[in-house]
Amino acid sequence: MKFEHLVEINDPMNPLLDTLTREQLWHGLVLRAEQPKLFIPHLDACDILERDAGVMRRRLTFGPLVIEDKVTLTPLQEVHYDVPAQGDIAASTLRMVIEAPTSAMLLVRFCYDDGMGEHVDQANAMYDEFKKSAYEEADIDTVRVLRQLAGQGKLATTLLN
Repeated sequence: MKFEHLVEINDPMNPLLDTLTREQLWHGLVLRAEQPKLFIPHLDACDILERDAGVMRRRLTFGPLVIEDKVTLTPLQEVHYDVPAQGDIAASTLRMVIEAPTSAMLLVRFCYDDGMGEHVDQANAMYDEFKKSAYEEADIDTVRVLRQLAGQGKLATTLLN
């Protein structure tokens, strides 16, 4: 299943949204990669196994399930998560791309590819729709947490840029 959607960060037509700078948004997306427990409540542990210029390898622990992935950072533009096939888990990717259609508007495009292709049978298609909804809710929640952190002044710096 391939799926993408946009989450609005800044919109000059919506005064109810607190404005974030591109830098604050970037620092928040990097923080999500470095400290995912702030964003994923059911995550038990995240160990950074390796860091190199703009790349980190991580081990995520969800109870008995352990997943290793690679995160590639393109400063102020994109965070790319790559999960290689492992055990019963198929290869998958997630890209979080910062977009600025105008100087006052800021968006994040979330692009998912679970490596499974599109399903034609109804049961799997329904499951794909459930996953899309869950991904979208998680991404909206990520932005909610980023707004909270920005409001607390915690998006000024990150460990890896």
